[in-house]
Amino acid sequence: MRIREGEALSPSQYTQDRLEKVSIPPMRKPLYALLTLVALYLLTGVVQVRRGERAVVRRFGRVLEVALEPGLSIGLPWGMDRVDRVEVDTMRSVTVGYVEEGIGDTMPVGQLLTGDHNLVNVQVVVYYKVRLEEVAAYALQADAVRDILARAAEAVVAGWVASRTVDEVLLSGKTALRHELTAGVTERIEGYGLGIDILDSRVSQIAPPDDVRDAFDSVSRAQTKVATLRNQAEQEADGRRSQARANRYQIEQDALASAHSTKVVAKQEAGRFLARLLQYERAKATNPKYLDQLWQEERGKLFSKLRDGGQIDLLDHRLGADGLDLWTAPRMPKK
Repeated sequence: MRIREGEALSPSQYTQDRLEKVSIPPMRKPLYALLTLVALYLLTGVVQVRRGERAVVRRFGRVLEVALEPGLSIGLPWGMDRVDRVEVDTMRSVTVGYVEEGIGDTMPVGQLLTGDHNLVNVQVVVYYKVRLEEVAAYALQADAVRDILARAAEAVVAGWVASRTVDEVLLSGKTALRHELTAGVTERIEGYGLGIDILDSRVSQIAPPDDVRDAFDSVSRAQTKVATLRNQAEQEADGRRSQARANRYQIEQDALASAHSTKVVAKQEAGRFLARLLQYERAKATNPKYLDQLWQEERGKLFSKLRDGGQIDLLDHRLGADGLDLWTAPRMPKK
C-alpha cells in the first residue's frame, strides 16, 4: 500500500502498513512453523513432579529403575517416555463388604454365614499406602491394586466369620476381626508385588440382618446384663479376697507378736526360776532348813494377801469363856 506524504491514515490502514513492513517471506513460514512444532514436542519431555509424588518413567515400554523425585526433570518427549505420577504420601483405602443392594431373593454383598449357620452383615475398610522404594511396582499394577485388595479382604473376613459362632462375631468382631484382617490381607498380597503397605483396617459394620435385628438386640442386651452382673460379682469377690488376705496377714502378725512376747516372758520367768534355784541350792548347803523357812515366807505372803482382801482373819477376838464363839454366813457380794 502506498501512502502519500501528508495523507492521514486510519487505524486499519496503519496496522496493514506495519504488517507489510514486518511480513515473513513466503518461503520461511513453513520452516518457522515446523521449528515451533518441534520445540513444543521437545517440551513434552519436561516433567514437573509435585511434592509428595514420585514419577515412574517408561522409556520405550521399559520401566526405568529410578523414580523421579519432586522437582523439574527433563527426559525424552512424548511417545518415547511415558510418565506415571504416583502420590506416595497419601493414605488410600478400599471398602469391602455389605451394601444394601439385595433385592428379593438376591443375597446382599457382604452378608456372610457364621460357623453356626447364621447370617451377619459385615463391612470393613482396609487402609494402605504406596511403598516408597517400590513405586514402580505399584505404577505397573495400579489399576488392579484395589481389586486384589478387595478379594483378599473378602477372603479373610469370610474365613474369620465362618470359623466362629454368631455370638462371637457380634460381640468381639469389632476388635478381634480388625487385627485378623490387617495381618491376613498383608499375608495374602505378599506374593503379588503390589508395592504397598497395609497400614490398618477397620470394621465399619458388623450386625445381624434387618429381619432378625430386634431379636439379636434383645439377646445382646441380656448378655450385656449378664456380663455386668458377672463383673460386679467378680469385683465383689476380689474385694472379699483382698479383705481376707488382709485379715489373714493381721492375724499372722498378731500371732507372731504374741508368740514372741510369750517367749520373752517365758525366758524371763525361766531366768528368774533358775536364779532362785541357784540361790536355794547355795542356801541349802549352809542351812538344811532353808526350804521350810522359804515355805513359811511364801505362806505368810499368801495369808497377808488373803487378809487384805477380807478372805481370812485372826480368831483371837472370837475366844470367850465357853471357848471359840464362831459362826459363818455367806458373804454378800460388793455392789
